[in-house]
Amino acid sequence: MWPASQPTASEHLALLLSGGLVTREKSGRHMYYRLASPEIAQALEQLAVHTAQIAPKDVTSYRKQTPIQNARLCYDHIAGRLGVAIADALVAKGILIVLDSDYALTQLGVDLFVSLGMDVTALRKSKRVFARQCLDWSERRHHVSGAIGAALADLAFDQGWITRAKERRVLHVTPKGLREMNRHFGLKFGGDTSPIGLHGHAQ
Repeated sequence: MWPASQPTASEHLALLLSGGLVTREKSGRHMYYRLASPEIAQALEQLAVHTAQIAPKDVTSYRKQTPIQNARLCYDHIAGRLGVAIADALVAKGILIVLDSDYALTQLGVDLFVSLGMDVTALRKSKRVFARQCLDWSERRHHVSGAIGAALADLAFDQGWITRAKERRVLHVTPKGLREMNRHFGLKFGGDTSPIGLHGHAQ
């Protein structure tokens, strides 16, 4: 993919804005755009799943795991190999139960999340879907979105388990994150068995 010229980018953003796909906010001399809703982010993830099935010319580079495939934000929740690994671990531990296109939070999950400082009652009252299965474009499996998914991402940031990388949307797992996600979620890191191939990034 090649960078677009400023007039072309402005034209594309104007079309997205008029279509209600993005919102715009001015800060000083700068204008910032973001996706208008989690539902649009999820739709883009779904579209990426289908376009990723088109084999590129360079098969070697396609198979190589990139940082954005390892761990990233999908709008406001954790995606990539890390997001899928968290979802799998939560289901395996009995914290979440798979129900059609959503997840159900068990009492074990309620107790755990409350102990970590989440207001589960407030999350249930949110206008958002409580816990949705979001199909990951790079893994082609599900990670956790919805109110719970966003709360998990907020928790991971607040507790210093993950940090933002310089690359857009890319996440790093900290040494503390390795320990705490293993402790609370049963998520294993390190070596060839690591779900995201990371040993942690020092802060």
